[in-house]
Amino acid sequence: MNISDIIIHAREGVYATQLVIGLFGVYLLIVMFRQLSRKRFSSQAAASRFLDQVGEKLQQRDIDGVAELCDSPTYWSKAVPQLIVVALQNPHLSPAKLRRHLGETFEREVLADFDFRSSWIVTIVRAAPMLGLLGTVMALIAAFEKIATIQTQGTDPSALAGDIGHALLTTAFGLAIAIPLTLAGNLIHVRLGMLQNAVQHQLGTFLEMYEAAFRPAKGKSV
Repeated sequence: MNISDIIIHAREGVYATQLVIGLFGVYLLIVMFRQLSRKRFSSQAAASRFLDQVGEKLQQRDIDGVAELCDSPTYWSKAVPQLIVVALQNPHLSPAKLRRHLGETFEREVLADFDFRSSWIVTIVRAAPMLGLLGTVMALIAAFEKIATIQTQGTDPSALAGDIGHALLTTAFGLAIAIPLTLAGNLIHVRLGMLQNAVQHQLGTFLEMYEAAFRPAKGKSV
């Protein structure tokens, strides 16, 4: 097996690797988009309806009712109801400590998972063009090998077109993987920022209602 044959097999491996990481990137995007849709409310109206129900139960001091509402099939997978359950489990914390604890929980339970998957997408975006460049270099090496044998072995110069075509294809595949993943990754980043803003606002509304319903009563009982 000469160097050209080795390069041809290695080039095929580049194609296979690009395909694998491209599919893995698509899988990560699908998972992240699905998680985002599960963690956020479908609309502001839906979030308002949920908070109204929570407010009614808090006015009645029905903690169990609030917990059951948050654990219902409609809301159990969303970020704000999950954090409300955490707040109800820590009534001993002061308002400032409770807000900090909820923020840390949100970062640990929700944002950390998105950050982990986003880091893989960034890695794929960087690796795909580099693999394309590797395939290009391999194809050019094979082309130069054929150029060297044109006179000695009578190689047809038209055979160089295939190697040059492969060089362009691997680069094109790398860009075809990196560009859509970059755009989709930025879209996820924007939606994740929107989720953070929505969670902060909705959780702030809940904490105001929670403190209004229970903190004065605890202060009077002392």
